Amino acid sequence: MNVHKTDEALGFIPLPNDSGKPITVVGTDAIRDNFDATCLQQAINSRLAPGVTDVILNPDGHAGYGAPVGCVMVSPTHIYPGPVGVDIKCSMSLLQLDIPEDAIVDKKVRRALINAIIERTPTGAGRGQRTVKKSRRVDQATGVLAVTEGATTRVCEALGIPPEWADRCEDSTHFGHNGTYDALRSRLDFILASGRVRNFASKIEQLGSYGGGNHFGECEITRLSDRPSMLAAADTFGLKDGHVSFLSHCGSRGLGNLLAQGQFKDLEHKFRQWATPFPAGDKQLVYAPLGTPEADAYLDDMAIGANFATVNHLLINALVLEAFQEVLPGAKGELVYFISHNIAREEVVDGKKAWVHRKGATRAIPGGHFSLAGTPFAATGHPILLPGNPRDGSVVMVAKGGAERTAWSVNHGAGRQMGRKHAARTLDQKTVDADFDASDILTNCRQYPIDEAPDAYKNFPEVLRSVEAAGLAETVAKLQARFVIKDSSEADD
Repeated sequence: MNVHKTDEALGFIPLPNDSGKPITVVGTDAIRDNFDATCLQQAINSRLAPGVTDVILNPDGHAGYGAPVGCVMVSPTHIYPGPVGVDIKCSMSLLQLDIPEDAIVDKKVRRALINAIIERTPTGAGRGQRTVKKSRRVDQATGVLAVTEGATTRVCEALGIPPEWADRCEDSTHFGHNGTYDALRSRLDFILASGRVRNFASKIEQLGSYGGGNHFGECEITRLSDRPSMLAAADTFGLKDGHVSFLSHCGSRGLGNLLAQGQFKDLEHKFRQWATPFPAGDKQLVYAPLGTPEADAYLDDMAIGANFATVNHLLINALVLEAFQEVLPGAKGELVYFISHNIAREEVVDGKKAWVHRKGATRAIPGGHFSLAGTPFAATGHPILLPGNPRDGSVVMVAKGGAERTAWSVNHGAGRQMGRKHAARTLDQKTVDADFDASDILTNCRQYPIDEAPDAYKNFPEVLRSVEAAGLAETVAKLQARFVIKDSSEADD
């Protein structure tokens, strides 16, 4: 199957027999020529699935769970768990500190910061607050509030999170299928009573922790763009040139995984019960028509997982700020933004309401768009947080009007070019670690996880060139890594 080029960084994949709106593809020649066949086939399968009106394949696209990672899937009539995935609301957040970069040049200071952070924020599958010395314990009652309300004022205050940080979230709270918290409370009661989540207390203790695999915390130096047009956005975002910031990547941890896996099993069972064929024969593309009990149950479970992810990120940032203050007394920090890349949201696309599924894709709304009215970003557009890799850096971007062509979306990062096993077979551990030493980037790992090495991912500068050349977004700041918090255990997503 071929990707047809329409511009420097835009193309399309026609459907079989030209049977509908083609798939939009974002990427320069270097990107388009290297999408693997499975990724492209999954994009076609997703576009041909019932009720789907649009699919966008971003430059970070690669084979995923039913739908490609790095895609957007739009449907006004159906909800699809696959394009959300098993790590519900896996997200990025950025904390900007008032610490000048000179303050962390000394490796001893950075090592002290690493130790202070890992004493507060556990890493790895299954690990929670009880496994670290300076934990922020979360009791079950607070945990119930967190997953059924998200980052409300009372939840933030109970966990020592600045309540004003909720204004810096793409979504600080998620409601149930009928727009109420009561729907989530009822759903959670059912989940606990039926044993769908048997160890809820231990899952709640994972609030304030990173997962394994591609999840991370990364200390950065913020470098603002020299483009005058980006100064207003940088100021609104609260970015400080030449100062320390902290970028985090994680999601809904074990709770989200259990909820998602339960939904896949439920819907697969329903499909077999109804004798309904799986789209393209792929059970990972199960769906539920909106308004059905099955869709309502999924939307409620997704909201519970999403609320967990929101509070998890905000608590991590509060704990990271506390760690910096321990090592560098008097340090201050503010949340720049918290934004998801594994979620389905009801939005307006082409003038109509639809569910926009972003699987490894990021919302990209420019200034002046009605959906940002009443937020701090109404005039500029919201921050877009795109991780690359520690060696090549990450970026903060802001959307441009061209993002309307991609359902107001961009990629979620660099995207893998090697599977984990392939990376472990192909890459050399000594070379990877020497690369970090040469770049003066510290980590908490004795050996950096080989399957997470920078070369396991696509060329990040080329991915960014695709986004900017397509007119989707523009770089506001670059983030230069100074140390990384990682875990080598299996990834949640």
